[in-house]
Amino acid sequence: MSMVEVKVPDIGDVSEVEVIELMVKVGDTVKVDQSLITVESDKASMEIPSSHAGVIKELKVKLGDKVKEGTLVLVLEADAATAAPAPASAPAAAAAAPAPAPAAVENKPAPVVAAAAPAPVVSAAPVHASGSIPHASPSVRKFARELGVDLSRVAGTGIKARITHEDVQNFVKGVMSGAASGSAVAAGSKGGSGVGLDLLAWPSLDFSKQGPTELLPLSRIKKLSGPNLHRNWVMIPHVTQFDEADITELEEFRKQANDSYAKAKSPVKLTMLAFVIKASVAALKKFPAFNSSLDAKGENLILKQYYNIGFAADTPNGLVVPVIKDADKKGIGQIAQEMGELSAQARDGKLKPADMQGATFTISSLGGIGGTAFTPIINAPEVAILGLSKASMKPVWDGKQFVPRLMMPTSLSYDHRVVDGAMGARFSVYLADVLADMRKTLL
Repeated sequence: MSMVEVKVPDIGDVSEVEVIELMVKVGDTVKVDQSLITVESDKASMEIPSSHAGVIKELKVKLGDKVKEGTLVLVLEADAATAAPAPASAPAAAAAAPAPAPAAVENKPAPVVAAAAPAPVVSAAPVHASGSIPHASPSVRKFARELGVDLSRVAGTGIKARITHEDVQNFVKGVMSGAASGSAVAAGSKGGSGVGLDLLAWPSLDFSKQGPTELLPLSRIKKLSGPNLHRNWVMIPHVTQFDEADITELEEFRKQANDSYAKAKSPVKLTMLAFVIKASVAALKKFPAFNSSLDAKGENLILKQYYNIGFAADTPNGLVVPVIKDADKKGIGQIAQEMGELSAQARDGKLKPADMQGATFTISSLGGIGGTAFTPIINAPEVAILGLSKASMKPVWDGKQFVPRLMMPTSLSYDHRVVDGAMGARFSVYLADVLADMRKTLL
């Protein structure tokens, strides 16, 4: 037995490539031409094979390392039959001359430099935990890495059980639907999805090389909400239904009511959002699936008999979501007053945790800022969220002529596991009908 250094062979017209996969570990027994690591350039990925058979004693590279021709990959204790360099089988190896092994020192076997190494292989895949090899092309393997999929857990349907793009896609769909149990989130990652996808590490770049930069720490609110938003976006199959509500008469009534409150020197000031909250309660009662949550196994709906409506409030440190409890039992004036009080507490950073818990449905209004539509992210364990954008005057056909109407865009995101497209559209249409004539809430 002798110690052999296995190095990166000629990899063509590439100065440096990145190690993206370690296919062996210390203690593994490898054969000649068995793939050791996978490297990737801007154009392709390839596998570096072993020039000798033996037992791996040291790994000299790790994930993310940059390597080039001649970089030491590992040291192995070679079998006697392969202690000397193997005959070259590739053109690049044929041109190289074997180097004699240095003399041993202090009775220890001296490293044998592997001068002749087979050319890189651009085909095989990582070794399964069970010892079998998942067969997949480099493009499929790259696709799997981008999605964070462990190919050893994917069943191949191609020729000789080769894994295809469709196999990877179907595996991801299975994980998202709970049909497949996922592996843990990548070690060291923050705000993991928790859906069993081993996501790639976040890119770490030195932006100062491109120009001046400034480090601005995220606010506490954003640090807390970020992982929740990430989880909700990844784990919930979102669908967003866009619509418009004619609020011409409602806006006129709101102004008249506020004038009356002002004359009576009442502190109450009605906002359009207060009306939308009341209208949403009516829609939730008509379509109770929107006022529900999935149980832990995703097998049953928990229908709630109470109506707590969260609303997004803008603060200097980011958005928070106070909750109007039992909105079905309160008038629009009381809802508006509570909203004002909760919004003030939010801006001052004085909201209590209880003020932001227990929502069954959430509304995010950007009407005071602008925009025509957006895709709000559902707040788990809720199954839907309503987005409001800025209302504008539009010509609307009334059957005889075009008339100016104040139209408010709505964006309803819902969990497609609970709500299908038809129900989503019906909820949106009914909500618009109620906003066009609030008297329908009395029916």
